[in-house]
Amino acid sequence: MATSRRAVLSCLAAFVLLLGALVHQATPAAAASLVEVTNFGANPSNLRMHIYVPDRRPAKPAILMAVHYCGGSGPAFYGGSEFARLADQYGFIVIYPSATRSGNCFDVYSSQALRRDGGSDPVGIKSMVDWVVANRSGDRDRVFVTGASSGAMMTNVLLADYPDVFKAGAAFSGVPDTCFATTPPNTWNGACAGGNVIKTAQQWGDLARGAYPGYTGPRPRVQLWHGTTDDTLRYPNFGEEIKQWTNVHGLSQTPTYTDSPQANWARTRYGGTGTTAPVEGISLQGVGHSLPMPGMAAMAIAFFGLNSDTPPPPTGSVRAVGAGRCLDVNGASTTPGTQLQIWDCNGGSNQTWNRTSTGQLTVYSGGNLRCATALNNQTANGTPVVIEQCTGGTNQQWQFNTNGSITGVQSGSCLDVSGAGTANGAKVQLWTCHGGTNQQWSLS
Repeated sequence: MATSRRAVLSCLAAFVLLLGALVHQATPAAAASLVEVTNFGANPSNLRMHIYVPDRRPAKPAILMAVHYCGGSGPAFYGGSEFARLADQYGFIVIYPSATRSGNCFDVYSSQALRRDGGSDPVGIKSMVDWVVANRSGDRDRVFVTGASSGAMMTNVLLADYPDVFKAGAAFSGVPDTCFATTPPNTWNGACAGGNVIKTAQQWGDLARGAYPGYTGPRPRVQLWHGTTDDTLRYPNFGEEIKQWTNVHGLSQTPTYTDSPQANWARTRYGGTGTTAPVEGISLQGVGHSLPMPGMAAMAIAFFGLNSDTPPPPTGSVRAVGAGRCLDVNGASTTPGTQLQIWDCNGGSNQTWNRTSTGQLTVYSGGNLRCATALNNQTANGTPVVIEQCTGGTNQQWQFNTNGSITGVQSGSCLDVSGAGTANGAKVQLWTCHGGTNQQWSLS
């Protein structure tokens, strides 16, 4: 069985390298090149690190971690995927880690890898991000991860281990976080690979949350890809991944949006209808273990919000972590003084918020543009947060913090769901910050 697996992985590696050669023949060479970085920080498993820094980029470029398949390497994934070309177009930095253990597969199975700062490959990969932030002015608030096969499995592991580092991930032909766990010295989990590890959504969610106990901040958005005829990491794993990440985000497994972007593709979105939905799954009828195919990398980049030469103002839903519901203007009203509430996420204009460069949180547009506002310049606990015409006042300015809280600039208090409510219609107010999940918000 091991011989058969090595043969499959070798064939996949050869196919990806051939695809890379074809892509580079069709793409004009850029002045930027792949560069190896050494001594980048804690690296318990001796990973290698290569980076691609495009010549044209903003002062604080986003960072994409691109993780290779078994039998591959960072340079091979650079040559055989479209992420570097997209980096040239949109100005983000790509990090390509290389596994160095036997078979060049990443550790997604040991107890060390499956917990935050536990050791092994995830620690080295986190060090690479820190190095790019410190040495290439990378934007710590825009760090993303993607990968194929073993790299897709690592994508899920990293999203669980470091939800405060990675804002979103795209996994091409992977398995849920922890699914591949083994007992040493085994490194291959045949039951998981075969699609035979089936758990409830709650069980999968608990396993992902268990990678970083006590963490209550925002969770990364996740895009999942899988072919129905994958014979290496079989298709049932796709459904198990969806169970895991919808549960982590507190979402129903019933899609909020379904379409077919191409023939024989089925796309489902959970918790939203647009490209910034918290969870998105793309099932590919009749496709095997050969992802990503041409054009798919661009869809991952769009999901991350990196498909622009300059970072757009963050626009999307603002999700209450404790309730799993969205910041909402009751009845889609535009009437000044309408108090904000939480409601089931539906992607409506009354749930689509824009974070401006001046700290405002705006909803609607044109003559109906409104700002989230502390009522009547009040700062006391219980002050209603309402919509008003935008004036630029400090009672309409908000600080978006790395721990997931949103604080009023004037009051210093937190955006809070009254009474820690979780039901539709629970009101939003100001309250002294205490770190509770009713004061944690996920921006997407």
